[in-house]
Amino acid sequence: MFMQGPRPVVLSGPSGAGKSTLLKKLLKDYENVFGFSVSHTTRQPRPGEVNGKDYHFVTREEMQKEIDAGAVQAVQAQNQICVLDIDIQGVRNIKKTELNPIYISVQPPSIEILEKRLRDRKTETEESLQKRLTAARVDLELSKEPGLFDLVIVNDDLEKAYSELKEVLLEEIKKTEESRKS
Repeated sequence: MFMQGPRPVVLSGPSGAGKSTLLKKLLKDYENVFGFSVSHTTRQPRPGEVNGKDYHFVTREEMQKEIDAGAVQAVQAQNQICVLDIDIQGVRNIKKTELNPIYISVQPPSIEILEKRLRDRKTETEESLQKRLTAARVDLELSKEPGLFDLVIVNDDLEKAYSELKEVLLEEIKKTEESRKS
């Protein structure tokens, strides 16, 4: 299956790396250019998160293992760049498809800073925090695989990280904006 429209963007990285923060800035600055493919998660919603808007909160039994190409196509049909926020396993699954996205890993400067960010959220139990940190260590190790990501952003400065993100997406942003003019 050949995907029409702008290339999708895959954002991956551990919880607390800053993916959601960067994505919110992108969606605010380029309101109609990007569309968000709502991911499924088995975690509990954080304060302010809305089921079906931020994530689809599901049980482990309901967890969708396959990437829904239909969701990506629905965003592309609106001439928008589809953004997928997925874990490293999802990245590997997408590599087996025809989606041809831009793969971006957002990473914390260190595990210690990641732990501080997660603690500062005050949304984790000690047990869930330790699970997230263990998962983050694995995620960061696996993300070193050559060719897995087109860009790795170390989010130690939000504006710098956002600037790097915009720079790698600029070509797709321009294409999307130009195709709307014609």
